[in-house]
Amino acid sequence: MHILHTMLRVGDLQRSIDFYTRLLGMTLLRTVDRPEQQYTLAYLGYGSNPEHAELELTFNYGVDKYELGNAYGHIAIAADDIRATCDGIKAAGGVVTREPGPVKGGSTMIAFVQDPDGYKIELIEHGL
Repeated sequence: MHILHTMLRVGDLQRSIDFYTRLLGMTLLRTVDRPEQQYTLAYLGYGSNPEHAELELTFNYGVDKYELGNAYGHIAIAADDIRATCDGIKAAGGVVTREPGPVKGGSTMIAFVQDPDGYKIELIEHGL
């Protein structure tokens, strides 16, 4: 078994696609529009199934905001230089909620950014 995708509900599909492609470097892999069921899906990632897990963004017609709740944590993404990544995100108007630095009690460099719907994304520095 392996993870195929993670789904997030979003309030503005194009705004979210723009964030994940322009600011986080993902590729829009495919979209599925289901007008009869009143939703549209967009699949993004750094590669497609089955070799890579994908991010599924779900836009339900007529819903522009969701309550995130307190069970959601974050999505983690590896980056080779999180300082440069965060600088690029900020320059493009994105939100960095935790500046790059070592994880508490360790040496792994991490940062957190927030997508347009408020979902947290952890950037973990890896020598890719």
